[in-house]
Amino acid sequence: MKVVIPMAGFGKRLRPHTYSRPKPLINVAGQPMVKHLIDNLSELDIDEYIFIVGYLGEQIEEYITQTYSFKARFVEQKELIGQAHAIYLAKEYLNGPAIILFSDTLFDGDLSTLKQPEVDGMVFTKEVEDPRRFGVVVLNDQGHITDFVEKPSTTENKQALIGLYYVREANLLIKAIETQMERKQLKGGEFYIADALQIMIEEGAIFHSQRVDTWLDTGKPETVLQTNRHLLENGFDNSSDLNFGKAIIIPPVYVHPDAVIEQSVIGPHATVSAGCEVRHSIITDSIVDVGATVKNSILSQSLIGRDAVVIGRPRKLNVGDTSSIDFT
Repeated sequence: MKVVIPMAGFGKRLRPHTYSRPKPLINVAGQPMVKHLIDNLSELDIDEYIFIVGYLGEQIEEYITQTYSFKARFVEQKELIGQAHAIYLAKEYLNGPAIILFSDTLFDGDLSTLKQPEVDGMVFTKEVEDPRRFGVVVLNDQGHITDFVEKPSTTENKQALIGLYYVREANLLIKAIETQMERKQLKGGEFYIADALQIMIEEGAIFHSQRVDTWLDTGKPETVLQTNRHLLENGFDNSSDLNFGKAIIIPPVYVHPDAVIEQSVIGPHATVSAGCEVRHSIITDSIVDVGATVKNSILSQSLIGRDAVVIGRPRKLNVGDTSSIDFT
C-alpha cells in the first residue's frame, strides 16, 4: 500500500512561521506535525510514502530522510491548483491500494476497517456543527456514500471529510481525476478530491465512511495551540520526568530535557523545545520552538519560533523564527 501526503501549500494562515519553513514542520507537543501524522499510520503495512511538496520542500525531504528509514519519494507541485492535481502528480507511482492523507490532518481513529473487501474505498469523517467550509458525504440506507459535496451551501449533512481517504485501486482514482480535469471541474480555481471521488461513484464504485473520534486541524495559530493542548493531555506530557530545580512545572507539558528553565513557571499546556532558555518567566498554553529564549515574560496562547528571543512584559505573541522582541 502507498501513502500520498500532499503538502505543497504556502501555509499562509500560519505566517510568519511558514515564511521560513513549511507548515508540516511546525512544532506541536515536542515534534513536527508531520511526525505525528506519519506515526498515526504506524499500525499499517506501508510500502512507500509519496510526499507532494512545494515551497521549502527541501526541508521536508531533509527531515524525512534523516528521521525515517522507510521508502520515500518526493514530488514537486509547482502549480498550486488543488488537492486532486497534487495526487495526480504521483500517478506513475500509484497502482493498487493507496491512502491519501493531507498534511494538516491529525486524528484519532480506527484504521483496521480500511480493507473491507466489499468496498472500493473508505473516507474518514467527523460530525461538525457548520459543514459549509468543508467537504461532506451523503449516505443512503445501506451506508454507502451517494454524494461527495465540496463546501455545501446548507448545513443538512454534517459528516465532514477530515482529509483521510483509502482507495482499493489508486489507478481508478487517477482516471477519475483525469476526467475531472477534462471537464475543467474546479471550485475557486482548484481541483478538489471530493469531485474526483464523486466521479468514481458515478462509475459504480462503492465507498463507505468511517467516523473518527478526534479531528485536529493544524492550519491556524489558534488550532495549532488547540492541537498542542490535546496531544499534551493524551500521551505527550513528560512532566513526571522533569526536574528543573526552582522551576515550577504544571502538567500537562512537554519540556525537552536539555532546555534551561530557571525560576520560571511552565504550564499547563506548554511546549518548550530543545535548546530553549527560559528565565524568570511564566509560560502557559504556548509553544516555544527549538533554540528560543524567553526572559522576564508572561506568555499565554503564544507561538515562539525557532531561535527567537522574547524579553519583557506580558504579551500574546506570534513570533517567527530568528526574530527578537524586547520590551525592556
